[in-house]
Amino acid sequence: MRELLTGNGAVAAAVRLCNVEYIPAYPITPQTEIIETLSRWISEKTMNARFVTYDSEHSMVTGAGAASLTGVRTFTATSSQGLLYAFEMLYNVAGWRAPIVLANVSRALAAPITLEPDHNDVLAARDSGFVQIHAETCQEVLDSVIMAYRIAEDDRVRLPVIVNLDGFYLSYTREPVDVPEGQEVSKFLPEYKPTFGYLNARNPVSMGVSVLDSSAYSYFKYQMHLASLNAMGVHDQVSAEFERIFGRKYDVTDEYMLDDADYVVVMTNSFATMGKSAITRLRTEGKKVGLLRIRMVRPFPKQAIAKKLAGKKGVAVIDQNISVGSGGILYPELAGALYHTEERPKVLISFVGGLGGKKISFSEFRHIVSTLEGAAREGTPQAQSVLLFTEDNWMKVREMLKIAGKGDVNG
Repeated sequence: MRELLTGNGAVAAAVRLCNVEYIPAYPITPQTEIIETLSRWISEKTMNARFVTYDSEHSMVTGAGAASLTGVRTFTATSSQGLLYAFEMLYNVAGWRAPIVLANVSRALAAPITLEPDHNDVLAARDSGFVQIHAETCQEVLDSVIMAYRIAEDDRVRLPVIVNLDGFYLSYTREPVDVPEGQEVSKFLPEYKPTFGYLNARNPVSMGVSVLDSSAYSYFKYQMHLASLNAMGVHDQVSAEFERIFGRKYDVTDEYMLDDADYVVVMTNSFATMGKSAITRLRTEGKKVGLLRIRMVRPFPKQAIAKKLAGKKGVAVIDQNISVGSGGILYPELAGALYHTEERPKVLISFVGGLGGKKISFSEFRHIVSTLEGAAREGTPQAQSVLLFTEDNWMKVREMLKIAGKGDVNG
């Protein structure tokens, strides 16, 4: 059935379809609509699950991990500062190998503070052991949550999964979403029956408090690493079955007008929709440019990326994040994926844009492509991070400085 759903509504619909049994929660903008919706359905008895409000995101994620290890399917959600508050437990839950699904509704981090999205929150968690899937549309949000449980609960993986969606641009934006029937989802996602020895009150165990020898610690960490790498192949199998049942296919990357492109823009999440619109316009101007969206950020799909970008003249990575003192976060990962390949692009340039939800204009996309073309002509292999910031953006800053009584500022 097709419905108009927000991104938050799509998450909630997917959670109900997955027959989740336990939902620990703590509100934070812009994800609160998810847990409000689930709480209402549970109180109305249209969803059979237990909903518990915790005192913080730290406790919430602890409860999610522990509940999952008792053998119940568990979901939780957070955003921005909430994800950071839970950070200690992200590493613990991944180390416990608890297959929870966590929806993160991206919001830029303080300070200064904003409610608009960028990806420093979710990318800060990239080394925790959580698998990460980043969605572009509300439909993809719903489908990714359903797929995430299949991946997380697979014995070859058994790791928690973050499904990321952009705050406001997706969380509160309504789009047509095909919502499958519960029977179809149950066929795709069977009842959660863990094969490992899960927690039992009659057989108590200690978790995460023992001080291990470094050899044992290294062994367990490498097992997590191998399990994360397994998620790539499991994702492909899950995606094929999802397509067979629901008719929609998702790869670890998503391409747009890429086959005959000389130049490629690499992006993630909902701003890729702006990128695709810009690519369409640039094509009418005779620019042979395409777009590659990275959908799975952990494990990082190095081989898939290298294959898609082989032989291209130039690639621009747009990072909607910033590692202060370094630059864009995904740019060096992309460079590492391409470094040893024989057909790597001649030019690879880093752009940082969309911080705090700042829209990336068509003129900025045109500037990116022009920069790529110029670098290719001059034989410049790469450039340091370039901040996408227009004259209009600077005028707004100057106006705010005047209002704040700081006078005019040159820059």
